[in-house]
Parts: sequence; C-alpha cells; structure tokens
Amino acid sequence: MTILELGERPRRISRRGLLIGGGAGLGLLVAWTVWPRRYAPNLAVAEGEHVFNGYLKIASGGQVTVVVPEVETGQGSYTVFAQIVADELGADWRTIGIEPAPLSPFYADAAATADWPMDIGDQLAEAISTPPPQVTSEAFAPGSFEQRAREAGAAARALLCRAAGKRWGADWRACDTAGSFVVLGNERLRFGELAEDAARYDVPDKVPLRTNQDNRLIYQSLPRLDAPAKVDGSANFAGDIRLPGMVYAALRAGPLGDTRFDSIDSKAIEARPDVERVITRDRWVAVVARSWWAAEAALNAVRPRFKTVGKTPDSKAMNSALEQAFTQTGVEMAAIGDVDALFANARLHRADYSVGLAPHVSLEPMTATAMEREGRLELWLPTQAPGLARRAAADAIGFSPDDVIVHPVMVGGSFGRAYETEAAAQAAILAIEMQVPVQLIWSRAEDMMQDRFGPPAKARMFARMGPAGQIEAWRARVSTPDALAELKARIADGETAFEAQKTAAKASSHAAVSGAVPPYALSNVSVMHHPVDIGVPVGKLRGGADRATVFARESFIDELSKESGVEAFSFRMAMMGGNPRLATCLSKVAVLGGWEGGGAGTQQGLACHAMQNSYIAVLAEAYISEDQRIVVPRLYAVADVGRILHPDIALQQVQGGLLFGLAAALGNAVDVNEGIAHPLRIGDLALPTLADCPDIRIEIIPSREPSGGWGEIGVPAVAPAVANALWAGSGRRFRSLPLLPRNR
Repeated sequence: MTILELGERPRRISRRGLLIGGGAGLGLLVAWTVWPRRYAPNLAVAEGEHVFNGYLKIASGGQVTVVVPEVETGQGSYTVFAQIVADELGADWRTIGIEPAPLSPFYADAAATADWPMDIGDQLAEAISTPPPQVTSEAFAPGSFEQRAREAGAAARALLCRAAGKRWGADWRACDTAGSFVVLGNERLRFGELAEDAARYDVPDKVPLRTNQDNRLIYQSLPRLDAPAKVDGSANFAGDIRLPGMVYAALRAGPLGDTRFDSIDSKAIEARPDVERVITRDRWVAVVARSWWAAEAALNAVRPRFKTVGKTPDSKAMNSALEQAFTQTGVEMAAIGDVDALFANARLHRADYSVGLAPHVSLEPMTATAMEREGRLELWLPTQAPGLARRAAADAIGFSPDDVIVHPVMVGGSFGRAYETEAAAQAAILAIEMQVPVQLIWSRAEDMMQDRFGPPAKARMFARMGPAGQIEAWRARVSTPDALAELKARIADGETAFEAQKTAAKASSHAAVSGAVPPYALSNVSVMHHPVDIGVPVGKLRGGADRATVFARESFIDELSKESGVEAFSFRMAMMGGNPRLATCLSKVAVLGGWEGGGAGTQQGLACHAMQNSYIAVLAEAYISEDQRIVVPRLYAVADVGRILHPDIALQQVQGGLLFGLAAALGNAVDVNEGIAHPLRIGDLALPTLADCPDIRIEIIPSREPSGGWGEIGVPAVAPAVANALWAGSGRRFRSLPLLPRNR
C-alpha cells in the first residue's frame, strides 16, 4: 500500500517498490527472514524514484532519499542517520534528502531502548509485538543504528556498482562510488543514470563496508538537513497541519488523582457561534470550534467541573510517602562485596538528599490531528513511539491498528514527553465524533498540569571510611517511583494515569535507581530501591533516574572528600581504577577549568558520571549573590561519547544536556496543591534565560570506541557540580533540588 497525500493520484510502482526491504547485509537479512514480508503502510514512491531497500530511494534525477526510522526531536537524528547512509553509499551530500520512516516492523529497533534496563525494555517489547518497538530514545546514541545505516548504504552501493559494471563489461567489485558517481578508472556514471537498472538487481551475498578514508562524509560536521526548513518556517510540526474542513479542539482534564468529569455550564456555549460541539468523556471534556482560540475561550467559559474519588494528591503527602517508603523493606538492586558486615558496629557517615518533581516543559504542548476517511483513521502527531500511538488511537475508537495510519512529524521538543499517547487517543475520538478532521492542542496550562513528571526522590547515603580516608563500604537507599514501569503501564498496557500509578506502586527495576552505583573502584557497594506511590503520575524525563541518583552520589562524594581531608579531584582520581575513560575526562576538565582544589572561597565544584557508554566530568563555578540568587558564571565539561560521527551535533547534544541539567538545578520546583500542579506557565518556572546562562566550555575527546549516548550524558552531573561549588564558595551545603537558597 502506498501512502498518498490528500488529493494525490496513485502512481504506478515497481515490483521492488512493493517491498520496503530486501536484505542489506546480514542484520537486514535476519530481520527479513524472521519478520513478516508484507508491511503496511509502505514507502511512498514518486515518479522516477526507485527503492533500493527500506532506508534508501534514488531518483532518476540523482536525488537520494534516506528513510530515517528515528523521529527528529531536535537531536539531529535526520542528519546523522542520513550521513552514515550517504557515507557508505558514496553520495554527494548536496543530493541527500530525508523522509520519516513509515510505521512498520521493518524499522523496529531493540537498540533504541538500550538505555532502558532489560527488565523494563523486555516487558515493553513483549507488550507491543513480537519485534522490538519502533521508538526514538532520549539517549540519541548513533551507535544503536550505525550498523544498519551502513549496511543500507553499502547494499545500495553494491547494486549501483553491479549496474555500472554491466554497462562497462567489468567486475562490479572493481567499481567504487564518490560524489554520487560510480567510478572505475576514468569511467564515471551518475547515480541517477543507473538507478532504474540498479534497483532490479539482487543484493550480493557479501557486501563489504567501506574501509578507505578518502572521500568520506562520516566524522564531518555536515550541514543539518532539518535546519533550512526550520529557519524559513517550511518545516511541518503537528500544529502546522491543515486539512480541508478541519476544526480545532481544546481539552480540559481535572485535578490529578482518580478524577472524572462531572458537569459544565451548557448555557455559556449558546452565545458562541464559532463553537461546533462540546464532547465529554469519563476523564475529560473538549470544545470543538472553528479556531483553537475560540475553542479554548469557550472551554474556559463553560467552567468544567470534575469529581475526585478519594484524596487529591499534594506535595506534602508526596514527600511524606517518599519518607514512609524507607520504613518498608527495600529491594537490593546492586550488591558488591559485604556491606552489612562492614557496617556492623562501624562509625558511618550519612547524608540525606532530595529531588523534587521535574517538568518536561517542551515548547510544543501535547497535540495531534486526526481524520477518518473510508473506514481508516489518519493521525499526524509528534511521537517517539508511533506504534503505541497507533494502538492507543485504535483502541479508543474500536478500530483495528491496521486501519490507523500514523504520520510522524518533527517533534517540537520532547525530553521523553512524546512517548505518551493520550493525545492520539483523544484526537481519534474527536475525529470520529465530528466526522471531519480535528486538530487537538492542549493549552500550556493543561500541558503543565497534566504532565507525566520526572519522578521525585529521596536518597539516604551511608559510607564507612577507612583509616587512610578511603571509602571502605557504600550504601545508597533510594525512595522513588519506578517511572519506566509506570510509563509502560500507560503506553503499552493502556492504563489510565491513575491506574498506572497503582500498578507500578510496588515495582522495582534498575531503571528506578540508574546511576546510583558509583563509577569508582569500590569493593563494597549496596543500592536499595524503596518503591512508592506518590499519587502523582511520573514518566520518562531526559536524564532518567540519574538526575536524582547522581546528585546524591556526587554530592556525597564531595562531602566524604572533605571528611577525608583530600581535595575532591584527588579523592575521585584515587578511586578511578578500571575506568580510564572517566579518569581522562576528570583529568582534562580539571585542566580546562583551572581547578584550584575546591576549597573554601574557590567557588569551584566537580562531578562526573558514566551512562549509555558515554562519560563526562563537569567543573562548575557558582556563588550566591547579594540578592540571594544562585549565579553560575562558568561551566566546563569534558566528555567521551565514543566515535564522533558528527562533531557539531555531538557538541550540541552535550551542551543541550548541560543546559537542561542547569535549568533543573536552578528553576522552581513543581508544587502540587489539591491535585493541581503549579506553576502553569513556563515563565513562572524561573528557568535560566540567555542572560543567566554561564560561559560554557566543552571538550569532546576523540575516541575509537563505539558511539555512546549523546543526548542525556550532559544532564545528571551539572546539579552536583554546582552544589559542590556553592559549598566551596559559601560553606553552605545544598542537599535538595532545585538548588534554591531555602533548600539547604
């Protein structure tokens, strides 16, 4: 089946165009034999285009289209994936275009959830379908898709060389490609000239990957493919979709908790000619109108009322639940050596840390556009999990998932929020009810109040110190919800936010305490997870559980270094046995930032972390101003993210992570009062502005190791580095996030 734009006439496609894959290398051959050979929807094929495999089309005019399975959320996936394919293909970058992959088992990717511990990732995959899920990870680890991208480019290169070799009467293996030409000595043929013939060949049994270093696109900072459209405004986000006869919907749900719709003031609608209809469901109400502003104004006018069964959650009860969780037996998630024996009758050092609810604050609120046509539903929405969004929409309206077509569009920021599927289901319901296309957009206040927040946590840290000031035994007890278990219950099992909280209330996985195990050579370590139901929905947020655990871990390390009398850099370096990549990052950042020992008055603090096969060390300078504001004038970071396929994007991702971590450290906390989350405006979060941002200097270490995660490694270490710097500058120890002067 070919996806058609509205009003477009069907085009004739070739036999190969009916198949979206055919075995570009061993990895794709395995997928091709194990999974079904018929897929819907399929690749769209334009006049003169020829499908080479599921990731690549070449037009007779020479245009190369790379089909990207990773959704573009601003992380550079369109560019980096296409860069790898084009490099193996031997294409001219100026001929490269991209299109998002259709929803298909062919694009399922087990590695996309590699940053999720197996105990959650496997459950998620099993709940979705036999193949792994087609999702886009927050980690943005190019290494997870590099091999299949290379195989796709190499397979197409082999087919072009076979076609050229046939014309020249030469062995195709003697041919090569460069700049969108197949070359053999002085002979040259353009890709476009060969595309039709090449697409008819079968891929050879053995397709070599490139080993020469000439004419390579990889490792270069090529122009981003998504940048021009974003600059000139032609890029289509979900809110840009316009369909004939489309109407607009604004939606309101009630307070957090077990809340259901009660009533509205129906008379308030009568004097509003732009309003088409009011639609209610068990847990929400929507107003449909001829413009979104009219829908939102009418929604405010009808004053929706809701009823909550049981108690409405609030911050006080949430904090109490986190504390109470420590009275219950925890689940030991990591055990090295014998901590209990060393703790018995020993003098222990203890410190308690806490992290509050964290918002996603994506610039794009939850949104989806839906249209029913000839018994099928089409959805345009920003999603990191298109298969799950499709299933949520299908279940909501009683359709088969095969009768729902998802058009993934670029995501206007996510940080994990675009995993959620409620907007897809709501838009589907509205489209079926209205029988015309409907665009649903949550208001900013609704988006912030109904967030699936980054989970809060409390950590109790214990350590036994040896006679030489070394750490002999370490224990971390972490009270926090299992956010990924709760996310899985919502998006894979179809539970409501309230139901998912109850399902995950006693769940424990390594995801819940990720980052709690120190990346140091310690002989005795114990990490305990104390699961808890906080009454507030939580989900995946950039940085994961490491945001909380690394804050506690690296702050505690700093406190122990002061106890030992050894300055923080040397204290950490003494424990770096077996972790040379992290040791290198720490050594280099000390030089880059001019480390002065972190003593009183230096205003300097250190922190380091390893996650998703990447490593980072951060040096922060921070102080408290006379008006009691926390000021961070400079931030230094050295990262090792493995092989750097695109230097600029790797740098952007690390820098973006640092800024995300800084915003979480310095912004206002989310507070819940009588089931209402506050603040409801981005401006009230007191996030750092451009004028507040520090001078950031980053060094990324060249590496031959496989590419690790670029997108999240910068987040967790910022807050503890700043907190440690505040101790050095003021003597005040901050043990709560956000780092507000009152949170000491």
